[in-house]
Formats: sequence, structure tokens, C-alpha cells
Amino acid sequence: MLLFYDVSMIHAHRPILTVGAALCVTVALGAQSNAGADEARIHRIEATVVDLPLGDSEPPLRLDLLKLMQLYKVPGLSLAVIDNFQIVCVKTYGVIEAGSAAPVTPATLFQAGSISKPVAATGALYLVEQGKLSLDEDVNQKLKTWKVPENEFTSKEKVTLRRLMSHTAGLTVHGFPGYDVKDPVPTLVRIFNGEKPANTAPIRVDVVPGTLERYSGGGVTIEQQLMMDVTGKSFPDLMREIVLDKTGMTASSYEQPLPPARAALTASGTYADGKVVRGKWHIYPEMAAAGLWTTPTDLGKFAIEIALSKHGKANHVLSEQTTRQMLTPVKEEAGLGFFMEKDNPGQFGHNGADEGFQALLTMNAESGKGLALMANSDNGIAVGDFVLKSVAREYAWNYKAPQPGTLQVLTLLARLKDTPAALEWYTEVKKSASPRYKVEEATLNSFGYSLLFSGRTVDAIAVFQRNVREYPKASNGYDSLGEAYMKAGQNDLAIRNYEIALQLNPKSQNAIDMLKKLHQTK
Repeated sequence: MLLFYDVSMIHAHRPILTVGAALCVTVALGAQSNAGADEARIHRIEATVVDLPLGDSEPPLRLDLLKLMQLYKVPGLSLAVIDNFQIVCVKTYGVIEAGSAAPVTPATLFQAGSISKPVAATGALYLVEQGKLSLDEDVNQKLKTWKVPENEFTSKEKVTLRRLMSHTAGLTVHGFPGYDVKDPVPTLVRIFNGEKPANTAPIRVDVVPGTLERYSGGGVTIEQQLMMDVTGKSFPDLMREIVLDKTGMTASSYEQPLPPARAALTASGTYADGKVVRGKWHIYPEMAAAGLWTTPTDLGKFAIEIALSKHGKANHVLSEQTTRQMLTPVKEEAGLGFFMEKDNPGQFGHNGADEGFQALLTMNAESGKGLALMANSDNGIAVGDFVLKSVAREYAWNYKAPQPGTLQVLTLLARLKDTPAALEWYTEVKKSASPRYKVEEATLNSFGYSLLFSGRTVDAIAVFQRNVREYPKASNGYDSLGEAYMKAGQNDLAIRNYEIALQLNPKSQNAIDMLKKLHQTK
């Protein structure tokens, strides 16, 4: 069972070949940037986007951006670099669809995934400033189309807009898979109640609101309904009126599905194994949580708007006071729509993942430095994390970037060489007890899933087998091995490993469910 999956060699010093790459296009919102210097910086980022030490006995692992994209089967990528509160460079790489010759351009639209949430939160906060919503009243006071079901958890504490935006409302449903373009799309009410054709569980309060921060796309979808109920407008029209137009996000839209003119500008989603999503992309009626189509340029404009508004210098949508509330954590690192970084004062942002698309957005409200990056791949963040680290280094951010860990090195080695080579490196690291690279049960588990999701089932089984040998008392290892055997069609072995997982953890609902499913197919 996958508990977490962080989708976060040969020396490569040759010039990078960027199929479809634009020049470093300056989109200045103030004083003109030094285009030549930015071109040189971007070239250095491209040339050595990966530079990892492997240990005393091996040379560093170095890769250019093109090679990294090829290894992760990322067809296309687009980015916008922000410096001194202006977009100083927009650059694109690769193609809009695997196997296509059509290049990604700055106008290519990508699905933003959960970066939809802070943009939607900006709209909700605008309605608060207009007096149409309140941050701290029970949302059932204004919801008309549907009400949050009351239960023992809501007897004293209520679901509020502040809690919806900060993931502290105690609501279920982490995220949404979207709907195939050929499948029926449910109404929001059916999604709230988990009724077919909805493909997710009912959205319910199962923790006392306000007591913990737990990510809930379900809660943000209630926020969407609340905004529609108090304005009487469709969500795409409302967001265009109160956020997108005001911030200059002219390429962006929450329309699901997109009308033909905009759909012609989209990239096609790509799975981790390199296969194209059927119909190019999924449809997301959960628009506030996952439905934004946009470009890195538009996301850059949005991030700059928020950063400047915090200092009273833009405020096209929100006042300085409200923006400061937005960027103040409610619990942990969760603000109102954005997440903050405790190790990087002033830093706010969000990652996003829809079917076949991934993106990241990060900005510092004090330094004016940031990055928006979008890819038409389920491996987009795996590549984007390396790009972010390189941009931070090249543009001299005062930024503590997470160091690439054991999982990232294992994944890179498996893609560049093979899985046995990756496991051989893992063995050496474990022997050396390197302080840089952690070795634990979850590391091999996540590595196995990265292989499984990439279509390398045999290799995934080998990794999961290694994991249960090294951690024979860990139920999750057998659960994962059972899943890999099931995917390989070896149901008897899948049953055997799920049974062991259940023996080690009798409360494992996943093992119970999978065993029931496997026995039904026999």
C-alpha cells in the first residue's frame, strides 16, 4: 500500500537541445530585466539541472534538463521565472503530446491541479471583502444547493470558510481523479454525497472542525458551491470576473470541459509510463479544487499580484489586510489557500496534480523571487523539484530547498541504468550509514511504487521483495507486494502477501478489501 510517493549517472556537459523551446521572453511588470543575463542563467540551469553526490567511491550524478525529461518520460514542460516581482523569463521545452511534433509554446494550456485552490481562495476572500461571505460563520448559513450534514463532530464546532480554505474543517476526500471525457460527469451534489456517477466517497466531517490540518479537496469543493450559491453565477464566470480578469490571467479558465477554441491550445496529459491520457485529459467538475487551465505566465502574474498586495502595492483583488491573512498559517503551514514554508520566511505556494499533469508554484513575498512550472506528465514534479533547486541556486534565492534524497537517487539510477544498479547503490549507502541519504522501509516502498506506476511491474516486485526481507514485521511491505503481484496477474501470490499483511496488522482495511476482491475473482 502506498503511504507516500515523493515525485519528488553519465556526466552531461553537452549543450541542451530544447525542442520547441522559446527564447527567454521577458514579461516585465516594472523595470526592464537584463535579458542577456537571464538567458545565461537559464542556460546554466538547463545544462546541469541535476548535480548529486553519490558517495566517496562514485563521481557525482549530473544531468541536463533534456536528459532528465527523457528519463522521466515528460513530453513537455513550461516555466516562468520571477525575479524582483517581475517575470524575467518564460521558456518552454518539448512537445504538447508524446509522439507529437507540435512544440509547447508560452500559450500552451496545462491543467493546474491543486494550484486551482489558492486562485479559488482569492475569489472567496474577495467575496468576504464584499460582504457576501464571512470567514468564520457556519457555511450552512449561506449554502443553498446542499448542506454539510451535521453529526457528533459538528455539535460544537462548525465548518467555516476559513477552515475550508486552510484544510482544518475536518472534512474527508483528499483529492479527485477527474472523469474520462467519455464518461458521465456528476453534479456537485452527487459528488458531495458520493452518489454515482461520482467516483469518490461522500464528503463528510469525521474530525472536530478546527482541531487539525488535514488536506481536503472535498472541503474546497464545498467552498466552490458556497461561492456559487451566494452569487448565483457559474464558477468559471465568477472566477473570470473577480480574479482572472483583475490579475491579467487572460489565458486561464475554470471551464470544464474547455470550449473548442481553448481546448485547441491544450497539452495532453501523460501517465508515468509515458502513455497519453485517453481523450487528452480528464474533466474536473471539482473546479475550485482541481479545474484550472492555465500557463506558467498566468500563474506568475497571480503570484506577483499576491506578493505585492501583501505590501499594499497591487491590490487588484484583495486588500493588504486580507492578503496578509491569506498568507498567515491557520494551523501548521496551511494558510487560506496557500501553504507557507516555516524554513523559508515569506515563501508561499502550492503544487498541483491532475490526471497526466503536474505543476508547482512558489513565491517569496519579501524577496520577489519565484517560479511557476507546468508539465504534461505525472512525473512533472519529479523533474520540477530539480528545476526549482537549480533556479534557486542560479538566482541566489535565500531558500532552503529540500535536498534530493535516497528515493530520488534510486529512481534516477533505475531510469538511467537499471533497477539492480539502483539497489546496488542502495546497499552501499546502507552499509556506509551516510547521513545524507536515509535508508528506511518507506524509501524502498516508494521506490517500488515509482517502478509500478511506470509500468515496470517485474522490477517493482523485486524491490517489494527486498523490502519485506529487510523489514519482515512491516505490514505495509507485504500489502505493497500483494498489489504488485495482483497487477502482474499472479493472484495466488497476491492473496498470500495480503494475508501476511493482515496478520501483521488486523486493522488493515486495504488488505481486507483487496482479499475480498481477489477471492471474488477466483
